[in-house]
Amino acid sequence: MAKSFSCLPRINRSGQLPIWALAICFVSSTIEALAQPEVYGSPDSSRFIRIPKDAEDWTRHFRLGALAGFNIGASFHEAGVFNVSGNNVASGIYDDGYVLVDQTGNAGGYTSYWGYNQSSQYNAAAQTLTLHSAASFTTAGSANVDGGIFPGFDLAYGDNYWYWKHARVGWELGFGLLPVSISDSHALAATINQTAYAFDTGGILMPGAPYQGGPSGQGPLLNAAGKPLSGPSSPPLGTVTGSRTLEVMLYTIRLGPTFYWDLTDRVGMSLGGGPAMGIVSGEYRYSETIVTGANSAQNSGHFGATDMVYGAYVNGTLLYHVQDAGRNADIYIGIQYMPLGKAGFSGPGRTGQLNLDGQIYLSAGISWPF
Repeated sequence: MAKSFSCLPRINRSGQLPIWALAICFVSSTIEALAQPEVYGSPDSSRFIRIPKDAEDWTRHFRLGALAGFNIGASFHEAGVFNVSGNNVASGIYDDGYVLVDQTGNAGGYTSYWGYNQSSQYNAAAQTLTLHSAASFTTAGSANVDGGIFPGFDLAYGDNYWYWKHARVGWELGFGLLPVSISDSHALAATINQTAYAFDTGGILMPGAPYQGGPSGQGPLLNAAGKPLSGPSSPPLGTVTGSRTLEVMLYTIRLGPTFYWDLTDRVGMSLGGGPAMGIVSGEYRYSETIVTGANSAQNSGHFGATDMVYGAYVNGTLLYHVQDAGRNADIYIGIQYMPLGKAGFSGPGRTGQLNLDGQIYLSAGISWPF
């Protein structure tokens, strides 16, 4: 039974209540009404009371909604010697040109299917054309990147077993799905392992740079046999630009106790917490350009991994009851904090980590009580 109370002061000599006293009384009564809505439990009892099976309360619920993840970041580390995937001397692809097989099959050892980029590659006195190929590069560097807002969806099912004062106490099992893509585009200093090849241009009226010949077998014919030149005493320095990306799917599972109570006839609230785990599955992708002087080479690739992380969660949910009687849906908004640690991706000379030790989720959707 709700306690009776009175907030009214004594009537003054004029026989009227002061205005301030009426205001305080009204506010106190309102707070009392909000704090103690009608419940089936006993608000004055500190015991847990089992909810009867025939109780009129909807004790179970199923929720489905949209999810937005915040405070998720990634770290990237790259160190070692890396081969360059974009160039292939055996196929005639160079950093600053190409020498390919034309439609004649390079009859007589000459081809029309060649090109170059810079006029400095042509030595008119020696009658040679020099093409370069970066076979590998050495670099080291690290970067931390903060992600933005990542949309996903949220799913939960729960039940209540006991009354405790104004709250209903139960449990909830939740699932979240969040696609995450975070990229790093910091430039890295590199030492380039580059080889130069000289091609004989004797007897050719050399076209100006840049020049791109076709496979017809006609036009300026270049001697297709290039001779490697001795490299410089110290490898040239260059820069690695481009991007390194973690593109993954994050699956989260949580299970813990919940406390639910109605604040008013229309508004309810729940709090929960407990252990959580995450499964991170996806790829580390890189697409880089190795630049040295006027030359550049492309390097790209990817590798995949799956990692599991563990932690805990706490959340709060505010629900609006669509109907007073016979309702079959609530509209909810929620906030959740779920630190899970770091998920790692490792490849030759490259590592990436998805940082999940401070993630926050906002959610909104529909909850069906039954």
